[in-house]
Amino acid sequence: MNRPWQPGAVTGIGSLPGTDPDEAARLVFGELAGFAHLVELPARGAGADLIGRSAALLVDLPVEIVPSGWRFAAHPGHDARHARDLLQRDLDAMQANAAGYAGPFKLQAAGPWTLAASLELPSGHRVVSDRGAVRDLTESLTEGLRLHLDDVARRLPGVHPVLQLDEPSVPAVLAGQVPTPSGYGTVRAVDAPTVAQALGAVLAVADPGARAVHCCAADAPIALLRAAGADSLALDASLLTSAHYDALGEAVEAGTSLWLGVLPTSEQPLDLDTARDPIRRLWGRLGFAPDLLADSLVATPACGLAGASPAHARRVLSVLREVGNWLADAAAEGTLG
Repeated sequence: MNRPWQPGAVTGIGSLPGTDPDEAARLVFGELAGFAHLVELPARGAGADLIGRSAALLVDLPVEIVPSGWRFAAHPGHDARHARDLLQRDLDAMQANAAGYAGPFKLQAAGPWTLAASLELPSGHRVVSDRGAVRDLTESLTEGLRLHLDDVARRLPGVHPVLQLDEPSVPAVLAGQVPTPSGYGTVRAVDAPTVAQALGAVLAVADPGARAVHCCAADAPIALLRAAGADSLALDASLLTSAHYDALGEAVEAGTSLWLGVLPTSEQPLDLDTARDPIRRLWGRLGFAPDLLADSLVATPACGLAGASPAHARRVLSVLREVGNWLADAAAEGTLG
């Protein structure tokens, strides 16, 4: 697999605390110098959240805020403009603070199924309940992400864009657990081939080797995400059990990158061993040689850091940098000591 990052790379999931995009961009470029990402700052309110930010990327599908969340609208309005303005500020801050950055640069967005499970039709039903609406959303998101990736490539000519689709809702979509407006029922399950087809269509806007899916659910469907075209899987290490090991082993053996969330987002003391211990345990159980680790694994926080204090978020990224050095050493020495 041709990966745009170097062995021993580490990166963030996306979100950080605070409301200042310049401060956040400086932090990311400083601590994640080998694999930076576009920062998300949900504390700024509606439009900076994952769903609103991603919905603002849709082409020819306007959205608006209603009491129950984000909904398709008849015409473009203030809510979508505000979300796009926030995104532009983040892009401007990224460009102003890049200082000649070159290499992989990650962009995050909600995937088609998490958007379809979150956005509402004008009737109040979730988009996922209407197969035609799902097709329209998938096509619109694909085009919007294509424009987004092109914009970043123009702003930062030395970077290799990497796309991360956040899909926490895929297990609920597969299991028929997305609620109806009344709350008393659920939308019928979507079959795995349909889920994989739509997800794969959106992933295909990024270059091979630069297509990641982040799923923080305990029942992340690893084989399905790979079948959809994800060449990197971002998973929370604390949620992985022996039930995942066969699928993970097959993925790594096939060249899929494992982005392993090894640093907790909750306030607690952190050091290098906080991250090394789960990596060692998992790698030992999968049975792979230590010298393959740095090529195959990218260390990340367990999830986004929007709910952390600024001090904890800084500490997480600082420890991640130490983890990257350890991964590189492990590759060179052939040991996980």
